[in-house]
Amino acid sequence: MSVLHQQLTATALNYDKWHDTCAIFAPFAHEPWAMLLDSAGAKHPDSRYDILLRQPNKTFVGNEQSAGQPFAELEQWLAQNPAAILPNEFTDLPFQGGIAGLFGYDLGRTLEAIPEIAKADITIPDIAVGLYLNALVIDHKCRRVVAIHPTGLNLAPEEYWAAPATTITPETNANFRLTTPWQSNMSATEYTQRINLVHEYLRAGDCYQINLAQRFSAEFIGNPWQAYLALRKANQAPFSAWLNIPGGVVLSLSPERFLQTHSDGTVETRPIKGTRPRSTNSEEDKSAADALVKSAKDRAENLMIVDLLRNDLSRVCAAGSVSVPELFKIESFNAVHHLVSTIRGKLAAGHTPLSLLAAAFPGGSITGAPKIRAMQIIEELEPHRRSVYCGSIGYFSLHGHSDTSITIRTLCCTNKNDTEKQIFCWAGGGIVIDSNADAEYQETLDKVAQILPILTNLGATEELIAARANETTGNPNIGTASN
Repeated sequence: MSVLHQQLTATALNYDKWHDTCAIFAPFAHEPWAMLLDSAGAKHPDSRYDILLRQPNKTFVGNEQSAGQPFAELEQWLAQNPAAILPNEFTDLPFQGGIAGLFGYDLGRTLEAIPEIAKADITIPDIAVGLYLNALVIDHKCRRVVAIHPTGLNLAPEEYWAAPATTITPETNANFRLTTPWQSNMSATEYTQRINLVHEYLRAGDCYQINLAQRFSAEFIGNPWQAYLALRKANQAPFSAWLNIPGGVVLSLSPERFLQTHSDGTVETRPIKGTRPRSTNSEEDKSAADALVKSAKDRAENLMIVDLLRNDLSRVCAAGSVSVPELFKIESFNAVHHLVSTIRGKLAAGHTPLSLLAAAFPGGSITGAPKIRAMQIIEELEPHRRSVYCGSIGYFSLHGHSDTSITIRTLCCTNKNDTEKQIFCWAGGGIVIDSNADAEYQETLDKVAQILPILTNLGATEELIAARANETTGNPNIGTASN
């Protein structure tokens, strides 16, 4: 069997010099296929590693029609590339060369029979992954930085990851600014009407729970990397990511792990179900968290998805290995409190991290239960395909470790035409029989409370600062944001 790369090795770099993830990555952010898997400096147990990737040796791009059997092809990629034999001090690194990228929600159409009703109007493909043999892994817990790279490189890792002499272009130098207000693809009335339709399906016995989402969009000018930096600071989400892939750029501020596997075959998924908004008042904030953990409705909703994911994991895990060590734990993020559970298992012989992804994709926490029927109903009720939303971003290392997120709190930027650019963002929630339509609609707004306003104000704030500077120098006023 052919091997697609020479032997990989690892080189330690000085943490004090190489720990600033965004400063290192910024010069490469607009390079095709540059990816940042970003723990975002969050004070969260899962916020330890940042993984910087560029210049893949091979790429795979596809949509529903052209993807074929993507998981089988990617399995071949991994089989053709033996795991690196690294020095002992580096063998615990989570990524040691391998596959990374986007698995969009609509990739699920290659796995299940879903009708084609919702409009597909986003140019980003359903799958966009690369085989990366150059990576910079920043371990913020142990304060170390390691470059993964092929042996015999012409460039030392310090040179490979150093900023090029010229990185400024008109696009990268332009301030990000929305040029239109955010608009949803459903009015509040239309959203609540669809919740009523969901209730009809629930009463008819089609499902126990259905996830319903709305999509927000706006036009913008300037550099999306600036938007990512502002959102990263505001959200500090442990599964953040920046992907510069064909068709556009993906900005993810996800708090949710989908699937993690270790090289010994152990598996973990941590679905989120249950949400309350944060409060600046500490007593009110604690009361909201207490109310969430005690909510019979939210606990029931969470348990439905736990059961679904137990079933998904059992398809590829050893008999008797699937367990639920933690139910209904409160995790607090900058905008909301979430209710999180943990399911674990161990892969059965003959199964891999990729076959686990195929068995569980898309994640049950963002579809509903039963999954296939919920996806069919979502296709009927949501006006547009979900694209990057509710898919997964992550990596599959050559040594058997993998980690993926659920792409909630995720945006994408695309070109509307030669001069206009669009940015999209989604928010949704699980609807059960006793869901209140108004409360569910408000929950979608709570989930993007640290996203939409941040970007609305980003350009406006920068223009105001510039305008005041111009006033002091006698320059004409450049105007304010038009949103």
